[in-house]
Amino acid sequence: GYWINYRYNPMLKAEGKNPFILDSKKPSLPVEEFLKGEKRYTSLKLSFPERAEKFWKEHQKIVDERYEQYRKMAE
Repeated sequence: GYWINYRYNPMLKAEGKNPFILDSKKPSLPVEEFLKGEKRYTSLKLSFPERAEKFWKEHQKIVDERYEQYRKMAE
């Protein structure tokens, strides 16, 4: 999946439950592998290999941090 799926139901708060529900599992495919399937990113890799590598690593960090933040919210 491209997006992290979650739900927010404020009525659960009245029942003493967490209103934030995380539906997605942790992404199993690294960002780099996903982006290699997109022509615009593979052309970036060919034109600017160092910049593309840096971008992919930074983006992987962002994805991991965001999922962790959502996971904590769902606890």
